Amino acid sequence: MNRRGFLRTAVAAGLLLAAPRLLTAGSERSEVMVEKIHKSDAEWRTLLTPEQYDVLRNEGTERAFTSELNKEYRKGVYHCAGCDYPLFSADTKFDSGTGWPSFYAPIEGHVETKRDFKMILPRTEYHCARCGGHQGHVFNDGPEPTGQRWCNNGVALKFVPAG
Repeated sequence: MNRRGFLRTAVAAGLLLAAPRLLTAGSERSEVMVEKIHKSDAEWRTLLTPEQYDVLRNEGTERAFTSELNKEYRKGVYHCAGCDYPLFSADTKFDSGTGWPSFYAPIEGHVETKRDFKMILPRTEYHCARCGGHQGHVFNDGPEPTGQRWCNNGVALKFVPAG
């Protein structure tokens, strides 16, 4: 087999393996209408800490086990640190052992997903539906009832206790 034939076979095999995920990409869309927030880069830099800016605006990732929110288990709601939009109920939080706050479901319609190929294999990345701030990635290795793990950067969240 020549190099061109090998490349064609490799690409075809990769597409076959990725097809089920690519066909369902974006299928988590919701009918909830969210008023978008648009700010300039300079405005975001004045509103966010350098760590928040890196994660929320540059799609960075904080180091595992560094967020105080990883061990937060009080009743309440987790909001986007960029725009204060509620993203997760504390009732859906669980200890994934990964070092990042993890949830089995977001608040319906409050996050948007897209495909991410930064690690070569496709992943589902999610953002705040209001300001577009990067939150983390969703994986299919979470607990019931959804089987999903919404793995969030703690620096991208703000915890609002109940009451």
